[in-house]
Amino acid sequence: MWRRSFSSNATATSALKDKKWDALVIGGGHNGLTSAAYLARAGLSVAVLERRHVIGGAAVTEELIPGFKFSRCSYLQSLLRPSIIRELELRRHGLKLLKRSPSSFTPCLDGRYLLLGPDKDLNHSEISKFSKQDADAYPRYENQLENFCKFMDPLLDSAPPESLQGVSSFKDRFKNGIQKSSFWAHCLRQAITLGQKDMVDFMDLLLSPASKVLNNWFETDVLKATLATDAVIGTTGSVHTPGSGYVLLHHVMGETDGDRGIWSYVEGGMGSVSLAISNAAKEAGAHIVTNAEVSQLLVEDSGAVNGVLLADGTPVRSSVVLSNATPYKTYMDLVPRDVLPDDFIQAIKYSDYSSATTKINLAVNKLPQFQCCKIGHPDAGPQHVGTIHIGSESMEEIHSACQDSANGIPSRRLVIEMTIPSVLDKTISPPGKHVINLFIQYTPYNPSDGSWGDPAYRESFAQKCFALIDEYAPAFSSSVIGYDMLTPPDLEREIGLTGGNIFHGAMGLDSLFLMRPVKGWSNYRTPLQGLYLCGSGAHPGGGVMGAPGPPPTRTESRSSNPDPNRALSTSTTTPSLATSPPRKPQDPSTSSSSSTPPSSESDQGDFSRLAESMADFVQAKTKLAVGPIHWPPFLSTRQLGFIVVATLIWIPFAIKKIVKGETLLHNPKLMLAGLVFVYFFSSTTSRIEKLESETEIHREREFRESEGVN
Repeated sequence: MWRRSFSSNATATSALKDKKWDALVIGGGHNGLTSAAYLARAGLSVAVLERRHVIGGAAVTEELIPGFKFSRCSYLQSLLRPSIIRELELRRHGLKLLKRSPSSFTPCLDGRYLLLGPDKDLNHSEISKFSKQDADAYPRYENQLENFCKFMDPLLDSAPPESLQGVSSFKDRFKNGIQKSSFWAHCLRQAITLGQKDMVDFMDLLLSPASKVLNNWFETDVLKATLATDAVIGTTGSVHTPGSGYVLLHHVMGETDGDRGIWSYVEGGMGSVSLAISNAAKEAGAHIVTNAEVSQLLVEDSGAVNGVLLADGTPVRSSVVLSNATPYKTYMDLVPRDVLPDDFIQAIKYSDYSSATTKINLAVNKLPQFQCCKIGHPDAGPQHVGTIHIGSESMEEIHSACQDSANGIPSRRLVIEMTIPSVLDKTISPPGKHVINLFIQYTPYNPSDGSWGDPAYRESFAQKCFALIDEYAPAFSSSVIGYDMLTPPDLEREIGLTGGNIFHGAMGLDSLFLMRPVKGWSNYRTPLQGLYLCGSGAHPGGGVMGAPGPPPTRTESRSSNPDPNRALSTSTTTPSLATSPPRKPQDPSTSSSSSTPPSSESDQGDFSRLAESMADFVQAKTKLAVGPIHWPPFLSTRQLGFIVVATLIWIPFAIKKIVKGETLLHNPKLMLAGLVFVYFFSSTTSRIEKLESETEIHREREFRESEGVN
């Protein structure tokens, strides 16, 4: 079986309880491992506790049939943040992405088919077979989504600007108010850059059904249906569900090596993503233990979390705990009863964790031969490389499949996304044989016509899936050597996904950003001091992203006396101003010599001194301790002067309102003064972003050259 050995014996468990850790991470999924890696790079002692025998969570590779390595849950990579790949040096730790071109194939029963991918000429030629008008519109559609993704990128990499809960410190309220105002000012500037027309279209995409959006762009049924699958994958909703347009956008936000919207296979399966992150974490000093199920959080009388209790009765102490489990699992199962506020428990209890997703992983002895391609040889062709859309010839077909599930039965005509990673990845199957993934919708958690616990019912469903594929690729069923099936209850039991929901909770607009996981607690904090969320149930949501979790864990530099509470002190940072962690934390003296603009170090010193002077001035005038205010680097003296003057004008108006919890939008006078500040602040951020963009390009070029990537 594909497995990487980690500490999992009695000796390892004993070692856990012999010390107090700075941080414990519940769950060894990719998000938990990412948080552990960054915290370990910050110099903290970190232990990851994984319930199963293998790390990875839903990003896992398992050899369930000898010779065949399955990506049991997630099966494609695109959403993992580029900064994480770069900063954790995941390629050095074994991550190898295999680009797919073409990336999509939709066969039709009438003998036609549609191929799509990164090749613009191919796209135009393929779509022209159905509609010349749609072929001309498609590049404009892609360009608009690209602009929307650029608008969304900063939101994915920053914490939501949440108001602090239960904090009475003036310093904290002042800092939080400034940060919230700065965040919204940055968003306003981004919106202005996007332009009014695109902003209206963006809001239309977020709020509308995917069917409306796609009908406005195209006339070809098969093209619209192919694109619409991104809007419903992993959800219980239809293409006609309002807000499904956002899920469509969510699945094109990613990239592979800078190419937007391109999904790739991972050599060795999706477990290789988790393995690379774990290698980075272990190199930084993190301790990873498998077969270590957490049964309960340990909470002091003061309401602060101080560790966990393992299922075998072993207590493990820590200063903070990060949970990579779903919010429901964390708060309803792991937190002791009567510790959390009733309204918070109610909000968690009634969150949407429904699922209509089933995953089947197959071992086959030959590739499927699609009759629409009329190819007489058995070798792999373009139709085998990308995602193969079965039962997706029109949006009405998808909607009808959804309606069946809403009525309590698996779709009579299922919607299937088929991928064949072994076409590009020769490490996961024996020669001449292949691994096939089937991502299937819609399958209710509790079907009214049977039970997923009934072996006969399960087998009947699997054969129904294979029979549907037979309609497009005759004799496919006869090629199946064996299979592994995960229905919604299986995903919940084996992988820990509440309700079988692959996103750790619905991705509707009422469950995103400031509302994820629940309103008032979107910034990874919890009502319990020392407990944080770092899984997909937190912002920015599901997918193999690595982004959930307190962003300051990714900006904390190594120190000789690290503080876990400081490292996890969630602050709303404007993404373009965030500081990247050193590439080689084990040697801080060499970490930034090749990737930081030469002037930044001296400039930062000037700004630090000015920030201290500004803090002293405010403290002297207000008789209140506000602490240092950290200003962005790369500013000229003249630009800095403008900011200082604008800030001094702004403070008398702002400070009183901010202390009361108000932001710029609550008071016209404060708004006017704030706009002066925003004007000068924005004029400098353009320069900052340009410099950082150039630096990023330089870093990426340097990194790719070092890795031998063209």
